[in-house]
Amino acid sequence: MKARPMIQLKINAVGNSLGVVLPKEALLKLNAGKGDALYLTELPGGEFKLSALNEATAEEIRLGEAFMDRYRDTFRALAK
Repeated sequence: MKARPMIQLKINAVGNSLGVVLPKEALLKLNAGKGDALYLTELPGGEFKLSALNEATAEEIRLGEAFMDRYRDTFRALAK
């Protein structure tokens, strides 16, 4: 598997807390912007994944899309 390029983040002081600044490139790849929630998920092996959707929400969206695909003709008929 080809290695993906890394984006380095630096931890900075933000008031009494710590935070990271996400560069524009990372925000574009996450499809995220100011005010959006991001989710940090721990993966097996101690790695982490940062995403704009939590896994439960992503699964609900997938199930909803499958439901809409299955009943596409019904929805079209109801929309008339």
